[in-house]
Amino acid sequence: MSNQEFARRRKHLMQSMGEGAIAILTAAPTLYRNRDSEYHYRPDSDFYYLTGFPEPEAVMVLKPGRAHGEYILFCRERDPKSAIWVGPRAGQEGAVQEYGADDSFPIDDMDDILPGLLEGVDRVFYTMGNHSDFDKRVIDWVNNLRKQSRAGVHTPGEFIAMDHLLHDMRLFKSSHELKAMRTAATISAKAHCRAMQVCKPGMYEYQVEAELLHSFMQAGARFPAYSSIVGGGANACVLHYVDNKDKLKSGDLLLIDAGAEYDYYAADISRTFPVNGRYSPAQRELYQIVLDAQLAAIEQVQPGKHWNDPHEAAVRVITEGLVRVGILKGKVETLIEKEKYKTFYMHRTGHWLGMDVHDVGDYKVDDEWRLLEAGMVMTVEPGLYIPAGSKGVDEKWWDIGIRIEDDVLVTRNGHEILTAGVPKAIDEIESLMAAAHG
Repeated sequence: MSNQEFARRRKHLMQSMGEGAIAILTAAPTLYRNRDSEYHYRPDSDFYYLTGFPEPEAVMVLKPGRAHGEYILFCRERDPKSAIWVGPRAGQEGAVQEYGADDSFPIDDMDDILPGLLEGVDRVFYTMGNHSDFDKRVIDWVNNLRKQSRAGVHTPGEFIAMDHLLHDMRLFKSSHELKAMRTAATISAKAHCRAMQVCKPGMYEYQVEAELLHSFMQAGARFPAYSSIVGGGANACVLHYVDNKDKLKSGDLLLIDAGAEYDYYAADISRTFPVNGRYSPAQRELYQIVLDAQLAAIEQVQPGKHWNDPHEAAVRVITEGLVRVGILKGKVETLIEKEKYKTFYMHRTGHWLGMDVHDVGDYKVDDEWRLLEAGMVMTVEPGLYIPAGSKGVDEKWWDIGIRIEDDVLVTRNGHEILTAGVPKAIDEIESLMAAAHG
């Protein structure tokens, strides 16, 4: 993303805040994997969305109408000794010249400078509860100012969570964001194809995961968007299985839920295919139910439709299919009303997608399902999960777990499937795997 894109976002937010307001947002802390080994630092999505600043120990302040510049960034000073070990920091000069801040101060001077920025404002846009230590500092700054009220110091009278304004902005993707998301989707689709092509009985789940990660990085996506799920056989019935440690067996299905992150934007794809390249009759029947449910759900991704319409379409197709094969018994309408399908399909059909794989944005407005609008991106991912021992279910269906997931953009006239580059029809998957294995 360009500095112009980040500046546009800050301007939009400040217009919504109005004059007499200030916004404060802190960067995510560094986290340790063990003792002296840190996890790779990934900025908080809200913070990065507004700043493009990739370093920890930073705080963004927006103050509409400030004469000396509306965007202030507190960050670490440059440190030549530290640079020898971990690389250079932007410092105050870089914050202004490289990242578009109007003004920048050392993070260590924040307690002396930021309280002064709070003087004269009516409203503080700050979300409590994300960083408890920083919450206390903000409260202390305001309380200390209030002690000076008799001396004529004007102090903020209202705290407003920034989430609603900021997350509604993030829900609607710009052309720059969609370019990154299409790239993430393309990279992820090719990785899933690669996994289908290399998979064979006797491999371990983590070896297939390694192929995914290799494909991501080779194509320019340094990290996955989330921990990859690579579950064979019974493991496919565990919704968030990430151990990825077991050997793959002929006759089992392999469920992969994996996506790349590109330029801080996520892809999220699920595919389920046979380890040996051929679906069994039972696997084929259930797979087609899930695929039909997904296709019906995607058809409901249209501007003006409700958020819940794709889910309702998927639930109906799945329930009808389960009745048809004898796993559920009764009238479809009654089974849907009593949510009997939830024994085998217990999650919803999708979620928002963007910088976070489960992205921000309200699903309901005034207690009503939100209307879909152009620029929103969502996943569509129905599934069926029938673990061994399922009561009243024929053993031929046991240990079959299936999920099919694509990333779908709401357009002005319908939708665009961003992840269409990876096959999902039974014959297409079997052909791809057969060609790879000669």
